[in-house]
Amino acid sequence: MKVNQAGGHLDQMMRQTRQHHVQLSAMADLKANMLLTMSSVIVTLTASHLDKPHFRIAGLTLIAFCLATMGLAAFVAMPKLPSPPKPGTRPDIQQSGFNLLFFGDFSQLSYDEFESAMETMMNDPSLTYRTQVREVYTLGRFLATKKYRYLRFAYQTFFSGLALSCTLAVVEGLITRAPHG
Repeated sequence: MKVNQAGGHLDQMMRQTRQHHVQLSAMADLKANMLLTMSSVIVTLTASHLDKPHFRIAGLTLIAFCLATMGLAAFVAMPKLPSPPKPGTRPDIQQSGFNLLFFGDFSQLSYDEFESAMETMMNDPSLTYRTQVREVYTLGRFLATKKYRYLRFAYQTFFSGLALSCTLAVVEGLITRAPHG
């Protein structure tokens, strides 16, 4: 990556973009926590009504979908770290997947290795920008492929469960109220 004219405008753009990614990540965590809370409250309230025969199937369905939603939402909020390197190997700082600004990557280095890599990067403006661009890219890919993807699955599961259990409750209600002849 070659940066022809480094300057404050590029620094501001990179800072603003990283801040935007951090805000998006915080929003995903907040939404996942809301889904966890709503689902756990619904499970608790629904479980107390499972003794009613006309509500049992709908209630169990709702509980199953809420538990699936809770699992997906917990996965969204769970911290993600890269796999540790195999024993006896060191991470390759030059590898395109290595992000010197991400704690999950640089924490695998000794302090001396980290300091040396940071010194090299900070003394080369093009390398500094390349590292920042890699940071923005990896944050964005993580948001798109992990957090927001599974958050969408959690919402779809939650609303599908609500719709299905409401439909089952209506059908069960009609069946139990139908005159038996």
